[in-house]
Amino acid sequence: MTAGPPLAAPSIPGAPAAFHMLAKPTGAVCNLDCAYCFFLSKEMLYPGSRFRMADEMLETYVRQLVEAHARAPVVEVAWQGGEPTLMGLPFFRRAVELVDRYRRPDQGAVYTIQTNGTKLDAEWAAFFREHDVLVGISIDGPREIHDAFRVTKGGRGSFDQVMRGLGHLRDGDVAYNVLTTVHAANERRGREVYRFLRDDCGARFLQLIPIVERVSDAADPQAPRSSWRERPLYVQEGDGVTARSATADGYGRFLVDVFEDWVRRDVAEVYVQIFDATLANWVGELPSMCVHCETCGLALALEHTGDVYSCDHFVEPRHLLGNIAERHMLELVSSERQRAFGRAKVDTLPRYCRDCDVRFACHGGCPKDRFTTTPDGEPGLNYLCAGYKRFFGHVAEPMREMAQLLARGRAPAEIMRRYAAADARRGRNAPCTCASGRKWKSCHGAEPAL
Repeated sequence: MTAGPPLAAPSIPGAPAAFHMLAKPTGAVCNLDCAYCFFLSKEMLYPGSRFRMADEMLETYVRQLVEAHARAPVVEVAWQGGEPTLMGLPFFRRAVELVDRYRRPDQGAVYTIQTNGTKLDAEWAAFFREHDVLVGISIDGPREIHDAFRVTKGGRGSFDQVMRGLGHLRDGDVAYNVLTTVHAANERRGREVYRFLRDDCGARFLQLIPIVERVSDAADPQAPRSSWRERPLYVQEGDGVTARSATADGYGRFLVDVFEDWVRRDVAEVYVQIFDATLANWVGELPSMCVHCETCGLALALEHTGDVYSCDHFVEPRHLLGNIAERHMLELVSSERQRAFGRAKVDTLPRYCRDCDVRFACHGGCPKDRFTTTPDGEPGLNYLCAGYKRFFGHVAEPMREMAQLLARGRAPAEIMRRYAAADARRGRNAPCTCASGRKWKSCHGAEPAL
């Protein structure tokens, strides 16, 4: 694509003051071959590409991002992939220089990057620390769990490489969070995974993301084994899922398992994104997860070429909004097509969901997962519905209690005292509060291993 003169920032009535643009400087290119990574197949969208964001495109992206946030006190610059660190440090140093050039003197900048961690070293850590970059690192649990699907192109586990990268972040005093996917290999081991992330990885910020790989033929013998790099372009179609995917009940059980540990020991000490978002909905605030907002459309994806897509999960031809070399980013974000994409989340909600007593907390979940039918046959029910019902129902009482504490100007962490008092009265052989069917002493009543 031939670049023309820079586009002027348009004046658009009703344009959002802020939005989240996830930039992918390497496109789908990655040094790992994680079996469940649907994004690997997105290379097919750009045949013959070098999969490297050109310097001219980087400047266009940064300038337009800052211009689009002219009314915001802070501009967020977010990088993902593929694996963005394959661009090398000079690319990111240049990005920071450009942000500093274009932002207002009184405007702050926040940097985030999501990485598999395998390329991180002391130099990367020093850069992240210098510029206060929040690093998201992907870890699925202890070695056996992590290496089940997060493998190299040669099929070997990546656990050692990732933990080495995490070590550099910790040694460099870098702010980091851990992104953990929930899938067939770990959905029944929530407590174990959580304690590993908290105690062994030192994680204080966690994202727990369910793997839901949609396929037209769930019986496809390759689905449980091969990565999407070797399969057709992944699009959000089909009413089946791969054998790697989390089950609805399994995801709900995983969240409950983690919550029962967190609410006793770690409120205000460990941030778990879905718990924070749930509490936000309980108190009537906007949650931090678009998944559980009433509408969506303000979290978009930018490819290495400048193409903008409606969402990171919908990087496919039918959701391509345009290219920032031809139309200003703010125009694409504010387009009626994108607004309709965001409204569709609530407009297409089945009656079963609209009448649900936890709708206010769930809002139907992510549109990408709404491909099953309700008990009365209406389409559009979230595949994870049973899991969401299990989780939101289980946490209703403690969430209500924490909301009441906030309303009285007190800390939600006070809930831990009530749990401690109740646990002191609980018999060791009583059923565990997580409803696992196990005894309290051998489940959440068991102390973490030292």
